[in-house]
Amino acid sequence: MKNNFFAVWLTGLPGAGKSVIAKALQTQLHEKGIESQILKTDELRSYITPEPKYTDEERQMVYNAFSYIAKLLVENGINVIMDATGNRRKYRALAREIIPNYYEVYLKCPLKVAMKREMKRADTKGAPENIYKKALEGKADNVPGIQAEYEEPKEPDLIIKTDKKGIDESAKKISSFLT
Repeated sequence: MKNNFFAVWLTGLPGAGKSVIAKALQTQLHEKGIESQILKTDELRSYITPEPKYTDEERQMVYNAFSYIAKLLVENGINVIMDATGNRRKYRALAREIIPNYYEVYLKCPLKVAMKREMKRADTKGAPENIYKKALEGKADNVPGIQAEYEEPKEPDLIIKTDKKGIDESAKKISSFLT
């Protein structure tokens, strides 16, 4: 029997809109009768590395677990919305390799816009607070877009320019793609 359940990774810079679009997407899918689980690296990280250092090695470990959990959920009949920066292509490549019906959506957003959004948001949805500000003040290192490179996807399944499209419009484009 073919598994028709999916995982969709929403990737992009911190502040690109991943968490709010993931929630809107989940709502839109639910309205179509499609249930899903949002899987967030920030929540997972709090269990795997309660005092994160955000080193490349630590990130690799967290993203390996993130992809494996998504794989298990999909194989067990749960659609997954993966909410994670995933700043290196290799993190996302593992997901593509091991998850059946995997899709990658690049939420493309200029760094200046992402920084502005991240710095003014009151609810970080579990993400670290003020990461760009801390990075610019030298109080945080290895922040994607500042000290750590964000490697844009080479062949994403979908690209949404979140500085040009609103939350609901972005979610609708993803929902239409998936269904």
